[in-house]
Amino acid sequence: MKKIITKDILEAWLDNVRPYAKDGKVADYIPALARSNPEDLAVAVVDLEDECVSAGALESQFTLQSISKVLSLAQALLDNGEDYVFERVGMEPSGDPFHSIYKLEQLNPSKPLNPMINAGALAVTNMIHGVTPDEKVGRLLSFIHDLTDDQSIRYNEEVSSSEFGTAYLNRSLCYYMKQHGVISGSVEENLDAYTKQCAIEVNIHHLARIGAIFANEGKDLNSGRQILPRHLARICKTFMVTCGMYDASGSFAIRVGIPAKSGVSGAVVGSVNGYGGIAVYGPALDDRGNSVVGLKLLELLSNRYDLSIF
Repeated sequence: MKKIITKDILEAWLDNVRPYAKDGKVADYIPALARSNPEDLAVAVVDLEDECVSAGALESQFTLQSISKVLSLAQALLDNGEDYVFERVGMEPSGDPFHSIYKLEQLNPSKPLNPMINAGALAVTNMIHGVTPDEKVGRLLSFIHDLTDDQSIRYNEEVSSSEFGTAYLNRSLCYYMKQHGVISGSVEENLDAYTKQCAIEVNIHHLARIGAIFANEGKDLNSGRQILPRHLARICKTFMVTCGMYDASGSFAIRVGIPAKSGVSGAVVGSVNGYGGIAVYGPALDDRGNSVVGLKLLELLSNRYDLSIF
């Protein structure tokens, strides 16, 4: 992979898509994210030999936000097994915005359609083992430390506090699910864990390496150690294909065609079997919550190197 993608190529393509940032806006409904600079753009590609090619604002740190949903799903599956998790959360795309409560009211039993929408992610966080929110988040961070080979990663306290204080709709989702037995325990503690999970802070190289390990069937890129069982990595990547780009997942599958997950920080991670991980950061979002620059750049990369899995 390093023979066909160079830093110069990535820089040229990043400059090419930079003007698209003006077509989006940063996520201002989370106060701490409203200060993001839409001009801070970055891209990284990590191959299966752990070689990284990157360009742009490489020093930028950003929070995982909804990308954490893939990782919390992996952790919940490790903790509980497939049967337990999918008794409480479904496997189907929703076709609705990520924060919608509509389908919860329509379904019987009333469980979230999939783990990538907010309701499903909140239910998944509730399943992660740990007595306190900090224990749950600590276990998730240990998993991320393994994936990134970086023990220094933490969550951003300002962002998590900002999200916790304004999470009125997510509180509603939690209370609704608690009423129907989908989640248990304290709603506030579950929301505390969830907002800290979303506020875990990484850089573009960390994110591309996470994508590469999923592409490597859950094995560490250097040691070959099985960090995540192959079948669980496959489940996570399947959800990335069907639900990872919110209610734009179908059009993304046609135009780009790789397993990917976005977050409202403006980050997107992609994972291509036999190839590696691709990460893009651009805080300006479209009306569905996906990075405008990220979508365009991933489309260019996929078409140029024939990365679509379809």
